[in-house]
Amino acid sequence: MNRLAHETSPYLLQHADNPVDWWPWSAEAFAEARRTNRPVLLSVGYSSCHWCHVMAHESFEDQATADYLNEHFVSVKVDREERPDVDAVYMEAVQAATGHGGWPMTVFLTPDAEPFYFGTYYPPAPRHGMPSFRQVLEGVQQAWTTRHDEVSEVAGKIVRDLAQREIVRQAAEAPGEQELAQALLGLTREYDPQRGGFGGAPKFPASMVLEFLLRHHARTGAEGALQMAVDTCERMARGGIYDQLGGGFARYSVDRDWIVPHFEKMLYDNALLCRVYAHLWRATGSDLARRVALETADFLVRELRTAEGGFASALDADSDDGTGRHVEGAYYVWTPAQLRDVLGDDAELAARYFGVTEEGTFEHGQSVLQLPQTEGVFDAEKIASVRRRLFDARARRPAPGRDDKVVAAWNGLAVAALAETGAYFGRPDLVEAALGAADLLVRVHLDEHARLARTSKDGRVGPNAGVLEDYGDVAEGFLALASVTGEGVWLDFAGLLLDQVLARFTDPETGALFDTASDAERLIRRPQDPTDNAAPSGWTAAAGALLGYAAHTGSEAHRVAAERALGVVKTLGPRVPRFIGWGLAVAEALLDGPREVAVVGPGPDDERTAALHRTALLGAAPGAVVACGTPDGDEFPLLAGRTLIDGAPAAYVCRGFVCDLPVTDPEALRARLA
Repeated sequence: MNRLAHETSPYLLQHADNPVDWWPWSAEAFAEARRTNRPVLLSVGYSSCHWCHVMAHESFEDQATADYLNEHFVSVKVDREERPDVDAVYMEAVQAATGHGGWPMTVFLTPDAEPFYFGTYYPPAPRHGMPSFRQVLEGVQQAWTTRHDEVSEVAGKIVRDLAQREIVRQAAEAPGEQELAQALLGLTREYDPQRGGFGGAPKFPASMVLEFLLRHHARTGAEGALQMAVDTCERMARGGIYDQLGGGFARYSVDRDWIVPHFEKMLYDNALLCRVYAHLWRATGSDLARRVALETADFLVRELRTAEGGFASALDADSDDGTGRHVEGAYYVWTPAQLRDVLGDDAELAARYFGVTEEGTFEHGQSVLQLPQTEGVFDAEKIASVRRRLFDARARRPAPGRDDKVVAAWNGLAVAALAETGAYFGRPDLVEAALGAADLLVRVHLDEHARLARTSKDGRVGPNAGVLEDYGDVAEGFLALASVTGEGVWLDFAGLLLDQVLARFTDPETGALFDTASDAERLIRRPQDPTDNAAPSGWTAAAGALLGYAAHTGSEAHRVAAERALGVVKTLGPRVPRFIGWGLAVAEALLDGPREVAVVGPGPDDERTAALHRTALLGAAPGAVVACGTPDGDEFPLLAGRTLIDGAPAAYVCRGFVCDLPVTDPEALRARLA
């Protein structure tokens, strides 16, 4: 009996027809393990994970393997994107035991959920020094039946060791100039000056670090920080990691030169990078940054937007190559012959422009499209025609699968990115898309007690409670939407979420933050990780939203909570800046104030008010908040007491609600925000 058919997770639904007798993560699964005295196989993955699909096909769809599992184990399947808390706790154990981690994650547990044996992907036959999955199963089963006391002792020791580990030793105060300068120096040492980015292969887009660099430059004028951001963004945008036809970024590059990506496209990456490129354009006026920001926003709306107005989690790396085989990258790569089939006489031009060669830059003579040369040497109109025809031809290929679940945190990131990008570039349709996603989060994910659900699918809320990153990222999105639209209701919703952060996720003694609420399901350890992974950590996302809300409202409680939470950045920023980039970006906002901008005018349709509002949004002051409305408008505390100047719209620039003299001219406002 497979119990996954009624789950909301597309990843679990992919396994609903396996011959394995899967259980979702539940008390009932562990009760069954206790009743039958069998160990638990915990298998954790996600829908766009290439090796998860491989192991499923090789082992979980194999009847003999399934029969062995069903006889000797209680098998539990978890979508790491729905249950990041479960994933985090057991990944910590895997990394502590083996020195590495990854997905699929394979962990064997006692019926009390205590881990005793760990791994990731296992092949169906011994390979490269790795045992086969069947060998692992037989070894675990033998140990469970013949050395049960030893297994229980090992499991207990692992749990005790995890409980005693102090993940976070935070300083008593937020970082200052010295710590941020040390963090910048550390990033400079890890920077790849030839190729852009940080570290070696595989190379990930460091979105949060790029935001820190842009904010640091805005606050201090440090040209080195800006140059690292500019060069990295250009190399990524010209590389194969960026979809040169349809916009949007792949998950990471397998090489140091950004040529060959791991082809899955994630919502969080593209939301974060859309915002980075929009902010880069704001800082530099770069045409490339503008194009990439808009193309990435259009990709989000075109390919990830759901019928309910939210945004789907991911597109798979694999797709049908036209022969019935699912192959990584099949949707995206090209050969010279394929270019000729589509473009005829323009194929040679396209090959030079996109770097398509007979040898190929990927596998089997196929190439990932890049922009190895500057656009200026090609005819822009001709290239636009080539791109359009290739895009249309690619659209007729079998498309990658889409994970349609809506994750609250990642939709919060998308709301912020689309709202700002739409405002910067005069694209009200993008702002409308942000409003649609925000509306879904309120209607479906937020309950009457202001508690967030982690996921939904097809408009149906999922069973799992939101974690800290959900509250922090959704509040961040609502705050951005409030600044862009002038609708104070989004500030109110952000406040509701952040009150939950204060009440249920914060240690009242130290100000440290936990990834799960105080009343959440109790696991073998309460997860707590302030470092960024593929997206901002819940800890620093919450700190940023708390700070922004305090700037809007003057709430001392929220500002103090943000400052206390940033103590971890003072500790970790100088040591591991690559892994706490969003915390560093929030610290830049704290050092700058952040600035508060109140724009008052006679009404929403007044052109002079709109010009001041847009100028305020385009100010690069780190973490600045913007309130726009009529004099003494009650939607935003920042508008209280603000008046027109001689009947003209006016802008007030403040820090801590202490304001400079108001200005009525956009140029004067721009100077105030420099």
